[in-house]
Amino acid sequence: MPSESAHSEGAELGRYLRARRTQTSPAHVGLTVGTGLRRTPGLRREELATLAGISIDYYVRLERGKETRPSPAVLDALARALHMDDQEHQHLRELAARAARYAPEPPPAPSRTVRPHLRLLLESLRPNPAYVISRSMDMLAYNPGGLALYPGLDDWPVKQRNLARYLFLHPAARELFAGYWDRQITGCVARLRAIAGTAPDAPDLTSLVGELLLKSPDFAGLWERYEVTGRRPTQKTFQHPQVGTLTLTSQSLHVEGTPGQRIGVYTAEPGTPDHDALLLLDMTAPRPAERPTPSTAPRRSSPSQHQP
Repeated sequence: MPSESAHSEGAELGRYLRARRTQTSPAHVGLTVGTGLRRTPGLRREELATLAGISIDYYVRLERGKETRPSPAVLDALARALHMDDQEHQHLRELAARAARYAPEPPPAPSRTVRPHLRLLLESLRPNPAYVISRSMDMLAYNPGGLALYPGLDDWPVKQRNLARYLFLHPAARELFAGYWDRQITGCVARLRAIAGTAPDAPDLTSLVGELLLKSPDFAGLWERYEVTGRRPTQKTFQHPQVGTLTLTSQSLHVEGTPGQRIGVYTAEPGTPDHDALLLLDMTAPRPAERPTPSTAPRRSSPSQHQP
């Protein structure tokens, strides 16, 4: 008899299948629909079951979390029927593996400790904005430009500095990403969904997701869609209040030996206006260690009065 844990994991698999089914139009998969009113958004259960070549009853059991051991062939058939891309297909396999209870042991809890040599690396990347980020998008370390790239983020306490929280809850985020803030938040939620789907009980993720579900209707709506995606190198245009408009190329690098941590870097071609803006951002941004803490009042000092 399946355990309570297996039912829980099966429910997550079912939620994912339902989300993908209700967001797949009949026309997208080559079905011709009549002129009558369709009350079901996207595909009906029986339509998806037919496309995948499985029984309607079996598919209903999958979606309700009652069936927890679909075969690889069934998963592949469902992925084809829903026109899943590689990342969505892989996410489906991972959810099924957890539901069947043959998933590998979960990795250890991610560490928030940033190694000293990584901090030196961030410094060496200047003037390119760079930071070390956790899997739940906490900013763990950064060079001056890495923090200053997100105006107003330094106003928050260090432990609250999180890029997902910034995108949804900081008033400066919409202006910073003017014209494509919607794309930014969609990608952000899809990345969090991909991680949370295979680590649903991880406290770093459940805490952040719970907060954003409560405080942001935009986040709640996107979370319900259950889209998943990984990170891809991309260009972003920032409408920065200090240095103006700049378009940068982003790159994310995983940190070996530290589960969940990665380095984010933004670059621009030397000699371009975008690179000049990076130089200005780096020169005018206070070094992170020089920022006053809540327990330290701001004060003026001469160059000779720096603390050791």
